[in-house]
Amino acid sequence: MLESPFSAAQLRESVIAVPPLARDSSGQVCEHENGNIIRFLEAGDVRSLLYGGNAVFYHIRMSEYANTLSILARTAGDETVVIPSIGPTHGFAMDQIDVLNDFSFPTVMLLPSRDVVDQQGIARSARILAERLGAPIVLYIKFDRWIDPGLVESLERDGVISWIKYAVVRDNPSQDDYLREILDAFPAQRVVSGIGEQPAIIHLRDFGVTGFTSGCVCVAPDISMQMMRAIHSGQYDRAELIRSWFSPLEDLRNDINPIRVLHHAVEQANIAKTGSISPMLSDLDAETIQTIRDAVQGMLRLKP
Repeated sequence: MLESPFSAAQLRESVIAVPPLARDSSGQVCEHENGNIIRFLEAGDVRSLLYGGNAVFYHIRMSEYANTLSILARTAGDETVVIPSIGPTHGFAMDQIDVLNDFSFPTVMLLPSRDVVDQQGIARSARILAERLGAPIVLYIKFDRWIDPGLVESLERDGVISWIKYAVVRDNPSQDDYLREILDAFPAQRVVSGIGEQPAIIHLRDFGVTGFTSGCVCVAPDISMQMMRAIHSGQYDRAELIRSWFSPLEDLRNDINPIRVLHHAVEQANIAKTGSISPMLSDLDAETIQTIRDAVQGMLRLKP
C-alpha cells in the first residue's frame, strides 16, 4: 500500500471505494478473497480504499484487528491508499490506535455513533484520538447536526481532521444547509461526498466538494471512475447517464440495506466470495440474493 502522508489531491484522483470485508466459512477474514476485491478495484484504476461501514468495522473483533490490518496493508498495491476505521466507541478506538501505530496507514476514519455521545464529547474524543495516533483523522459525518460546524472549524484549526466524509442522506440533496455550513467552516477540497454515485453530481458540481466514496464502485470500478472524471471535466450528461446506470443496485441498497446488499452484490458479480456477514446483521434470503444477482448481471450486460 501507499505509505506516504495524506495529500488532498488523492481525494480527487480516485473514487474512494468502500468495499465489503470478505470472510471465509468459519467467519475469519480471508486474505485471498479480499485480495480479489482489491485487485479488481485496482484493475479499474481505483487507488483509494476505505474500510468502514460496508466492511462492518463497527463489529470487528479486537483480537482480529491487527491481522486484518496486516492483510489489507500487504495486499494493496504500492500506489493504493488504504484507510481503516476505528470506533465507534472511544475506548475501543483508543485500543485500536495502539495497534494502528505498528502500521503505516496515512490516516484512519472514526466511525460515527449516536449512542451516549454529544457534540462537545465527539470533538474532545477526536482530539484525543488524533493526538494518540500522531496524525489527523477522517471525520465521518453521517447524521444531521451530529457535530456543529463551529466545532469542525476548531478541530480543523488545531490540525485534528485529515478530511471529511459527508454522508447525511437528504430526500433532495441539493437542499442541504448543514453541508453548506460545514463547507463554510472547512476546506471543500478536503470534503468528499459519502453516499455513493447518486448525490455525487450535485455534491461536486453545486457544493464544490472534491470527490466521492462509493460501494457500488466495487462492482464496476471502471464505470465509477468514468463518472468521477466526467464530473470533474464538466461532462454532466455523461455523468448523469452513469449515475442512472448504477440506480438499480443503489435502489436495492436503499430499499433493503446498503451493507447487506453490497456484500452479496460483489459475490453475485463473480468478483469474490464474500462469505458470512457480521452476526449483528441478519443475512438475506435466497430470493433477495437472486434479485441482487439479476440487477448486477443486467447492469453489467449493458454498460453505459
